[in-house]
Amino acid sequence: MDADFKRYKDMIDEHLLDFLPDIDHKTITLYESMKYSLTAGGKRIRPVLLLGACEFCGGDPKTALPYACALEYIHTYSLIHDDLPCMDDDELRRGMKTNHIVYGAGIATLAGDGLLSSAFEAMNMDMLMYLDDLGELKKRIKASYEISKGAGVRGMVAGQVSDLEAEGEPVTVEMLDYININKTGAMIKAAVKAGADLGGGDYDTINKLNEYAENLGLAFQVRDDILDIVGSVEELGKNTGADEAQDKSNYPSIFGLDKSYEKMEKHLDLAYQAIAPFYDNAEFFYHILDMLELRERDKERN
Repeated sequence: MDADFKRYKDMIDEHLLDFLPDIDHKTITLYESMKYSLTAGGKRIRPVLLLGACEFCGGDPKTALPYACALEYIHTYSLIHDDLPCMDDDELRRGMKTNHIVYGAGIATLAGDGLLSSAFEAMNMDMLMYLDDLGELKKRIKASYEISKGAGVRGMVAGQVSDLEAEGEPVTVEMLDYININKTGAMIKAAVKAGADLGGGDYDTINKLNEYAENLGLAFQVRDDILDIVGSVEELGKNTGADEAQDKSNYPSIFGLDKSYEKMEKHLDLAYQAIAPFYDNAEFFYHILDMLELRERDKERN
């Protein structure tokens, strides 16, 4: 694991619960359910990207922790809701029983709601500390806006709706890209843009990082679609074959495995090209791409 990646991930894991609001003991089950899914593990790709982009643009990643943790709260809420019986109806996530299997569908739904609202509480509480520093406040407002947009009806939720409506229906490549640019890519893009805003990145740098994030998001989803077929439960921490079981179109079902690998490589190459002007300064971002590329090449050789 890259040293910077590990450093950012350790920071997030250490402080992940710090920004949750105090919950009355009368509703302690809500806190326990939220904590259960938050601390179940995971790669923390999105908050790690936020901290990395912040530091790359000249900021202190410690000051970006409320936004990185808020991002992980939103991501975890989306996983809890995705796993519900009314959505993907999964029983395994991150190698553990899904939230609704442990706490029931009602509490799991509310735990997701609680994590979503806690994310915005965490970001707004941080903003309140900078009311006398307009420059720093503007950075935080921009970051919060990017995260809100990425999570909302023009981002992740839009992709989820299209994904649901496409079940059992023929899907074009354009529609599949639309689903995944929003369902998966929007929050990856939001992570990078929010981090760059918090770090005070200039216009050209933010544009290059944005291009990087867009292609990373698509490559990330193609990889997940491939692993849903060739991966294992032990490796992924969740059940495989879910798309086929729910009659969902994905990249391998449209392109086949070989073409799906090619599509993933294409977007990885475009992501590399976006950050190439930064040379060795972008080593952290190269490492994220290498994590995906090497994993898939190993699968292909096997």
